[in-house]
Amino acid sequence: MKDLIKIKICGITRKEDALLAAELGAWAVGFIFVKNTPRYISPEKVAEIIKELPQNLIKIGVFADESIEEIKSIAIQTGITKIQLHGEESPDFCENLAKLTGKEIIKAIKVKSDEDLQLITQYKDKVSFVLLDSYCENQLGGTGKTFDWEIAKKAKEYGIPIILAGGLNPDNIKQAYEAVKPYAFDISSGVEISKGVKDNEKLRKLFTLNLQ
Repeated sequence: MKDLIKIKICGITRKEDALLAAELGAWAVGFIFVKNTPRYISPEKVAEIIKELPQNLIKIGVFADESIEEIKSIAIQTGITKIQLHGEESPDFCENLAKLTGKEIIKAIKVKSDEDLQLITQYKDKVSFVLLDSYCENQLGGTGKTFDWEIAKKAKEYGIPIILAGGLNPDNIKQAYEAVKPYAFDISSGVEISKGVKDNEKLRKLFTLNLQ
């Protein structure tokens, strides 16, 4: 089961959390470059952390409504290997960013109903992945709330890899996997002691489940 399930641990702010996630078998780790959010981390600190991480671990930078120039600069400075966009970035913006950085783009879509999936059609040929997260006004992610996984199942019909986020934790990830079978999972608050600080026991439990 471990080989089937790809897990991204997002909202990393400490080197020890990133190293443990890598050791346990995470597919990716995520760093939030959105200022004035509780899991923000500076590019300088991320660059230091990434130097210590295995090369085969995917390192994702998360941005929201930032300029292409700033994203490209941070990507070069830090060594992130994929870019995740959580703002109002247009399909053309995503396509241009991919071309200028040479990196795969993940576009996050906040989900309230089936109608939100129509956005996937606009982004499908412009990005490499679509991330579905719970809708929460004035919050980009890390809400700790799930949404209707039946909607996520329908998203797979659009023919683009789907990353499932929103309220996932060691207690419900198996249920989510069986219900949706997405390309990957994105987990942040579900394995935390406090915002940006991961819980070693929860991380170990999460990846032990994958081994069954």
